[in-house]
Amino acid sequence: MGHKCFISFKTEDLEYKEYIQKNMDIDMIDQSLNDAIDSEDEDYILRKIREDYLSTSTVTIHLIGNVSSEKLGYEEQKFIKRELQASLYNGKGNTRNGILGVVLPSMYKRIYLGSYTCSTCGQSHNAISINDDTTIKEFSYNYFIPNSKCVWYEEDRYCVLVKWDEFEANPEKFIQDAFDKRNSPIASKIKVRP
Repeated sequence: MGHKCFISFKTEDLEYKEYIQKNMDIDMIDQSLNDAIDSEDEDYILRKIREDYLSTSTVTIHLIGNVSSEKLGYEEQKFIKRELQASLYNGKGNTRNGILGVVLPSMYKRIYLGSYTCSTCGQSHNAISINDDTTIKEFSYNYFIPNSKCVWYEEDRYCVLVKWDEFEANPEKFIQDAFDKRNSPIASKIKVRP
């Protein structure tokens, strides 16, 4: 049935988080990381975030808006980067979360670029711009996990991507898709800190 979700978002996109809370029947952990954890030990930091913020969640909903890109720098993105790293972290007594990237309407044209004909196979593929210009590495790497194919199929990705409109129409379907990735073969290829 429903899965407990943690929402990773930028404050600029708070209205979408609040909309999810008030208008969608989603079991949520209403916390976000607002203070840095004082330690140099990366594993300790991720373990603490998992224990203190994510412990009972199984899916992290990552809102992708105008200010979610890697290019804005670590200091600007440190909280969402840590939230995704901790979500991907598979520690003792704390299994990793599925990751659901929800593209906010302001980003549709920057991410969904239409189709193109592949020079390798001659087939038509959809061009999706998930990279440092549009989101953080923790999401983009685990969406486009390196492989030798000319295209990524659903089984080649750990992260799930959906437009806001589609998510709003059927949130449980996409949350379930992200949850199912936790036990799929591709889970063995993710990188917590790409």
